[in-house]
Amino acid sequence: MFPLICAEELKHTISTSSVRILDATACLPGENFNPRQHFVDGHIAGSLYFDIEEFSDPDSTLPHTVPTPARFASLFGSLGISAEDTVVFYDQGNVASACRGWWLARLFGHKNVFVLDGGLPAWRSQEFPLERGAASKQSNTSYRCKTHYERLKGLGDMLINIEQNLHPILDARSAERFFGRAPEPRPGVASGHMPGALNLPFKRVLDESGHFLAPDKLHQIFIELGMREDQQAITTCGSGMTASVLNIALCRAGFPEAALYDGSWAEWGSTPDAPVVKDN
Repeated sequence: MFPLICAEELKHTISTSSVRILDATACLPGENFNPRQHFVDGHIAGSLYFDIEEFSDPDSTLPHTVPTPARFASLFGSLGISAEDTVVFYDQGNVASACRGWWLARLFGHKNVFVLDGGLPAWRSQEFPLERGAASKQSNTSYRCKTHYERLKGLGDMLINIEQNLHPILDARSAERFFGRAPEPRPGVASGHMPGALNLPFKRVLDESGHFLAPDKLHQIFIELGMREDQQAITTCGSGMTASVLNIALCRAGFPEAALYDGSWAEWGSTPDAPVVKDN
C-alpha cells in the first residue's frame, strides 16, 4: 500500500477519472482556528469537508476516538462515497488531520485511499485551482464497512503488549512530552511515556515543507530505532492524531501496516493504574 499522492498526480487524476477529495482539516493542541471556515475560505475544487469530530464516537470521554462501523458507514455514505471510489484526504497544513482521515478509512476497509503529500500548501504552490464557499450537497450512498480490527488497539491491548513485549510502540509526541520534561496540554494527564515505548516525533518523518521524507530515509529512521522489517508497530501520540503520521511513514518505508492506539496518551496518562515512565 503506497499511501501518498503528489499535487501534480492528483491534478491529473481529477481531470481523467472520478476521485473523491476530502479536506480533513482539524485543530491540533495549541492550534486555534475554525476548520470549517478555513474550508469555506479556500479548498481544492470539488472537495468536501471531512469533519473528524463527527467521524468520532460521540459517547466517548476521550478526544475524537473511533466511531462505530455503523456511524462511519452512515457518515461516509452521506458524502456520496462508495467502496469502489478512490478517496484522497488532505488538510490545510498540519499533516496529521489528513493522515487521521486516511487511517480511519483504512481501518474500516476502504482500499483506494491516499493522502495528498504536502497538503493544501503543496496544491497552492502549483497554483492549481481553488474554490470558495460551502461544498455542494451529495446524494447518499449505501456504504459498507469491512473493519480491520487488528489496526486498532485499546487500553487492554496495550497493557498486554507491554507485559508480553509483542510489538514495538512508537510515540509521535515531542521528546519533551515523551520524557516528561513538559506538561501535557490536557488537564489531569500525567507526563511521561509507556514502558518500552520508542520516541519518534512525527515531524522527524517530514521535510521542512511538510512533505514526507523519501522511502529510503524513512526506512533508515525506523531501522535505527531498532525495528525489524517484518514487525508490525503500534503507534501512539496525545490523542490518536499525529500517531497516524507515523502509520503513513511506516507504509511508505515498506513496513507492515501499523496498528494505532486510539486512546493514546490522553487515555493512558489519565488511567490511575497505567505505568508511566519519566526519563527527566
